[in-house]
Amino acid sequence: MRQINKMCVLFFVAVSAVFAQSDVREQGLVTNDPLWRQALGGAVVSLPSVQAQSAVVALDGGNIRAYSTAGTSMWNYSARGKISPYVSRSREGTSYIARTTGTLIAVNRAGRELWRREIGGALSARVVIGWDGRLFAPADKKILCFTASGNLLWTQTFETSFLIEPKLDLNGGILFALENMVICRVDPFGNVSRWTISNTPAFIVSIEQKNILVVYKDGAMEILGAAEEWFISAQSDVHVSLLPKLPSNPLAATGKGNNIAAVMNDGRIVFLSANEKKILWTGSTHIREMAGSGNSPDIEAEMFFDERGIYILSRNGASCFSPDGKRLWFTFLQNAASIPAFGNDGVLYSGGIDWILYAYKIEDRVLREENSLYGPKPQGSYGMGRPRASDALEIPYNLQERRAKLDQISKAINRGAVGENESEWTSFLLTVSAGREHIQMRLNAICLLGKIGSLETIPWLVNIFKTDNEPIIRAAAITAIGDIGVDPQGSALQTFFHLLVFDITVKDEHILTAIASATGALCRFSGPPLSELGIKILNMLTQPHQPQIARRQANKELASLR
Repeated sequence: MRQINKMCVLFFVAVSAVFAQSDVREQGLVTNDPLWRQALGGAVVSLPSVQAQSAVVALDGGNIRAYSTAGTSMWNYSARGKISPYVSRSREGTSYIARTTGTLIAVNRAGRELWRREIGGALSARVVIGWDGRLFAPADKKILCFTASGNLLWTQTFETSFLIEPKLDLNGGILFALENMVICRVDPFGNVSRWTISNTPAFIVSIEQKNILVVYKDGAMEILGAAEEWFISAQSDVHVSLLPKLPSNPLAATGKGNNIAAVMNDGRIVFLSANEKKILWTGSTHIREMAGSGNSPDIEAEMFFDERGIYILSRNGASCFSPDGKRLWFTFLQNAASIPAFGNDGVLYSGGIDWILYAYKIEDRVLREENSLYGPKPQGSYGMGRPRASDALEIPYNLQERRAKLDQISKAINRGAVGENESEWTSFLLTVSAGREHIQMRLNAICLLGKIGSLETIPWLVNIFKTDNEPIIRAAAITAIGDIGVDPQGSALQTFFHLLVFDITVKDEHILTAIASATGALCRFSGPPLSELGIKILNMLTQPHQPQIARRQANKELASLR
């Protein structure tokens, strides 16, 4: 024990040392030097965001810097103004930040600005990324929903500011608490469900069967949106045996299925099952270990739960537990400016108060991912990829009524007021786009699909491009894909490449020009993963035998990628 205490003293003397240690069931001390370190040139104002084999940090000078997981400086983007202390990244590696004046900015994984939109105030929390790339942007007392390419879909305004910041729930919407003690769930289309509570919540967790676990600051719990036998009153001891009260005030929580892990302000972790309605195990995190050595405890923490285990992150360090309660490791950090981030590659990224970004290799386990050009695939789908059978009877047969509906949808898109109609309207547009008559209506429908911007519709548009006989329709489908801007599986570019290589009979200048424009748009949004194939496609379109207008567009797109 003396030896361990001596080593702890040596640790606190070292400026950026880190160590990991298992709990009493798995003894052993591991010390790590930084895998790499990089000078940032500014103070860190946000926790690092790790995605797409790179880490991004926001700095007080109004810029964000990106580094590869190997420590190579990749790019430095300046917002030319003070930015809110939040950075979110999509699975494509696009970073979303906002100036404090109320400008939301999208920056691709190569450090190029894609677009900026006014949101009417500074971000009040991190932008949440939906399953199909849509963005839920919290600004003061409202949520704005944008497509990945920056088109506004809907806005919801609330009576007070956020008490608990929005997070993605198990249904692909967002879940948060307001300062007036109202819990809100907003689905992907802007529909709001509300629950009024009478105590101050510490955190809320989405669990299965569309239920919400609320844990109050005193450790009491209740489940909202559930069957009557699940209800637990936080105001009395009635049915308290259904879910026990937590042993201390909670700092943070995370959930997976119906299992919930919470870290207490005394540094204990509690793992409970909503199915079994009991605490399964408790353990000591790095927060408890640090408090035991006489240091000030952390007052903020982050948690996440994936197939590797349960992770607890705070400014003073990190811990990891297996779902059965074994502490796999814990580590201390010194001089961290913000809560660190833990990557899928087992590396802990910490921005220091010394303006240096540190990377520590903590574990060798790598989060298993399906083969993809980008990060992990979304957990679900919004069902936007095919027409809904239930909408078939609602589609107007009369051509005048169809035109009127297309006009209605177009005006709503231009106002940023798609909202609750999105699913039904998308189904209508998919059906009209695949019709065999009235080309102009089909063109309008395809164009509107591009503006609604769900990446779930890309396979449908690719199929139209591959199978339709009308060149102008095929070109419109390609243009819509470019308007959506996101091609996570690279399916659209692979289709374009296959056409140019194996179908030399395609000479239509509308199709070839549309391929050039869409390829440039997809490459600008996605950056390096698609750029290699995209540049091959564009170079093929610059060849002398291609139509002049297609060559001109391809050269323009190539220039924009340099």
